[in-house]
Amino acid sequence: MPTLEQARQWYQSAESVHNFDHVLRVYRTAERLAQAENADLEIVRAAALLHDVADSAAGSQQRKEHHIASAEFAAGVLAEEGWPPERIAAVQHCIRAHRFRHNGDEPQTVEAKVLFDADKLDVLGAIGVVRVVAYATLAGQPIYAEPSARFLASGEKEPGEPHSAYHEHLFKLVKIKERLFTHAAKKLAEERDAYIRAFFERLIAESNGEL
Repeated sequence: MPTLEQARQWYQSAESVHNFDHVLRVYRTAERLAQAENADLEIVRAAALLHDVADSAAGSQQRKEHHIASAEFAAGVLAEEGWPPERIAAVQHCIRAHRFRHNGDEPQTVEAKVLFDADKLDVLGAIGVVRVVAYATLAGQPIYAEPSARFLASGEKEPGEPHSAYHEHLFKLVKIKERLFTHAAKKLAEERDAYIRAFFERLIAESNGEL
């Protein structure tokens, strides 16, 4: 089983949104969900530690394919430890299926559903606020900009329209709660979702000089 110290070394060059701090939070949340859902803890722990190991700079093409590269890296690590092929495949499935946009690789096992949910819970609540603001900053985008009517209706921006942290909230984060698989994660998501919605309501009010 890979250790936390091993994992820390793998993420030394990761950007701040998908660094070891993120991995550790996902690991801890995944443990909690796995215990509640009677999932295989060893599979879940290994997948959580390795799920973003091939991550790269935010917005790059490599980022879009990081789940595939991370699954391949995981296979090498676990094979060196003597894991049997079927358990390596189980970890790889968790990693390949953890992206918000499944692209045909939707979680099929309880372990994959646990990892998906643990990873998505990290974009809600107080941590979610910090991450979405950090992500916008890394991309050179504002924290808040008023979305166009076109974006509100379709998710498509007008030419030159920024993709602020609030845009990302509307485009992705408000959908997270409904995309979760496990009962335990859905229960956790209720409060976290309410928190991040309240934050953006406050942000808009302050930005408009209402508070």
